[in-house]
Amino acid sequence: MDSYLVVGLGNIGAEYADTRHNMGFMVLDAWVRASDTFFVSGRYGSTATISYKGKKFILLKPSTYMNLSGKAVRYWMAELKLPLENLIVISDDLNLPFGTIRMRKNGSAGGHNGLTNISELLGTQDYARIRVGIGNDFRRGGQIDFVLGELSDDEKKEVPDICERVIEGIRIFATAGPDRAMNIVNTKPPQR
Repeated sequence: MDSYLVVGLGNIGAEYADTRHNMGFMVLDAWVRASDTFFVSGRYGSTATISYKGKKFILLKPSTYMNLSGKAVRYWMAELKLPLENLIVISDDLNLPFGTIRMRKNGSAGGHNGLTNISELLGTQDYARIRVGIGNDFRRGGQIDFVLGELSDDEKKEVPDICERVIEGIRIFATAGPDRAMNIVNTKPPQR
């Protein structure tokens, strides 16, 4: 059975739970809830395993804090003996409008500290990532407060749909290939 490591980036701790920077955690939490399974605490993070159409997904929420996410990813990639093409990282993205999803087979970190650390510790940017747009509605100098700020009530209402679209994209990535998944996932979100 093909296995995939799906890493959702976020910061541990209740104070970060509903913040924009925790989009990766939100997606994995939604997937686990819908799959009637649970996370187990382990080295460098919490993991849950979900099977779908002959594929196995190991979901990882790193416990290292965002800017050290690479430690957890490197450890679990080695532990599971997975090739790079079986790694998918989910992160938030300031440069995309809220709710927009972008899947890529590789690419730069785009200023995201979690992706930067993963690329540094893996020694490559050649891994799949799904960026979830959080918008950039903040005043000059307000980026950190915005990213670590809580989602608005309207944004929270959209999170279940966003999570479902990301999860579906990952399933397609594993069963039909990344190109097919990108064609489906990389569309504009429904109009608000």
